[in-house]
Amino acid sequence: MSGQLSQRAHFVAGIYPIADFNDGTKYSDVVNMKGYSGATFVVMNGVATGGTASATITMLAGSDAADPPTASTAIPFHYKVITATDVEGPYAMAATTGFATTAGSAHMYIIEVEAEELGDTGYNYLCMKFVEAVNDPVVGSVLIILHRGRYQQDVPATALT
Repeated sequence: MSGQLSQRAHFVAGIYPIADFNDGTKYSDVVNMKGYSGATFVVMNGVATGGTASATITMLAGSDAADPPTASTAIPFHYKVITATDVEGPYAMAATTGFATTAGSAHMYIIEVEAEELGDTGYNYLCMKFVEAVNDPVVGSVLIILHRGRYQQDVPATALT
């Protein structure tokens, strides 16, 4: 197996680009962490209509692949904010209450969850929850990267079941 990222990770479109990304309450696709040691969620926000868009992001351990999971509990996670194309903020810990995104446009959020965080919940599934804080339409998307697979394959099986 090659050392390339595409051979060592599993990519999932958590939310395809959408015009009013933070509208109300939204959830990313739910992934099964059973075969992976970690997940990275990459959130990309484009231009907000008024430059005031913000949301609260939490990570949920879930009981099943339903969208959102039938039963879930919020878990702690690490994240960093990237602004101005590649200017990275500090690596931070978010409690189970999550964190508020920065008001404005063109931000990227790197959210990392270790599979061990799901252990105490008894759940194998993981998703991201967004709750809009300021109503200002913004284009956005979520890419989920599952890594350190237990049985890494050239063409991995779906992580959505």
